[in-house]
Amino acid sequence: MQLKTILNRIQKQPGFVYGAIRLVQSGGRLQLEVELRPRANRQPRCSQCQRPRPGYDTLAPRRFEFVPVWGIAVFFLYAVRRVQCAPCSVRVEAIPWAEGKHQLTTTYAWFLAGWAKRLSWTAVAEVFHTTWDHVFRSVTMAVRWGLTHRDLTGITALGVDEFARRRGHRYVTLVYQLDPDCRRLLWIGRDRQARTLLGFFRWLGPQRTTALRFVCSDMWQPYLRVVAKKAGHALHVLDRFHIMSHLNKAIDQVRAQEARALKAQGRAPVLTRTRWLLLKRPDHLTAGEWARLIDLVRHNLKAVRSYLLREEFQFFWTYKSATWAGRFLDRWCTKALRSRIEPMQKVARMLRTHRPLLLNYFRAKRALSAAAVEGFNNKARVTTRIAYGFRTYRVMEMALYHTLGALPEPETPHRFC
Repeated sequence: MQLKTILNRIQKQPGFVYGAIRLVQSGGRLQLEVELRPRANRQPRCSQCQRPRPGYDTLAPRRFEFVPVWGIAVFFLYAVRRVQCAPCSVRVEAIPWAEGKHQLTTTYAWFLAGWAKRLSWTAVAEVFHTTWDHVFRSVTMAVRWGLTHRDLTGITALGVDEFARRRGHRYVTLVYQLDPDCRRLLWIGRDRQARTLLGFFRWLGPQRTTALRFVCSDMWQPYLRVVAKKAGHALHVLDRFHIMSHLNKAIDQVRAQEARALKAQGRAPVLTRTRWLLLKRPDHLTAGEWARLIDLVRHNLKAVRSYLLREEFQFFWTYKSATWAGRFLDRWCTKALRSRIEPMQKVARMLRTHRPLLLNYFRAKRALSAAAVEGFNNKARVTTRIAYGFRTYRVMEMALYHTLGALPEPETPHRFC
């Protein structure tokens, strides 16, 4: 079977035919050069209005890189024609295998974009003997096409969180769709201010905002204000993960303060190297850690009492009724406020302030949590770490949409990856 037959089967070019195919040596690598020529009596199409127009002249032959075959680089060779279009003036003809002045064929760009989901962009460039810029342009093309053609109907549940893109408290706001049948990155905004999230609701539009039923976020005040203003009709559920992280931070703070106090008093350093012992869940402790924890509980320390308060609070998430969960929360907050442990008292006052939003977790029948949000955030961190960070916001935005956006791809007669 000839290579020309395979190309006509998997990559047919309407209005053009494949010509001679040559195997050449260039730069120490084998290359396949495939000539293309227009069909006889077929007028070129204007690249602006896409209508057939009379030819004007022919430019010098150009090379368009195609998907490699058996590790051999493949190039299409074609002398692009210019057309005389009355409404659009003189324009270059439209060719089906590439767009504009790009040196990559559209098929090869989608091929590189597909591999960019699996490997770092630098690795993709090295494996396929291309440049990082070509991979970036391919990802950008795939993201723009996907954002234009994605379906935004049926969005009922959102998750809002921030993500640190660089050091120095430089954040981005990430909004995820958390519907059971569709979980994806929906929108990215620079910074984590109120105006950032307001920009998302302006983009979402009033009609789709009205269809929202659930919104999940942490206790960041700008997010709470914007959600109450723009989506007050939706059930706003506070993030369970962040609530427990506040309790863990309080325990860690109490442990550090008390360890320093014991050292200053010359007492036995019983809290030395107990940080992760107190922060880990009991289910995850080893036999040796269990023995050490039992020995530690015998001491009447504030760190131990804080640990016991946190473990008691875990029962809050087991309730099914918002009424009974509210009673438990009130009792726990009273107990924490009477403990005379300042970090735990601070957490108790914060939970009292956000009591209605905490109970929304049960009004939503515990169907919505931030576990999916944290999973997406972990994938976002992996995406940035693979690239050892992105220097510009635009590149990071394209990478996150490409990896987490579940963007659609065009239908093609053959999938290369």
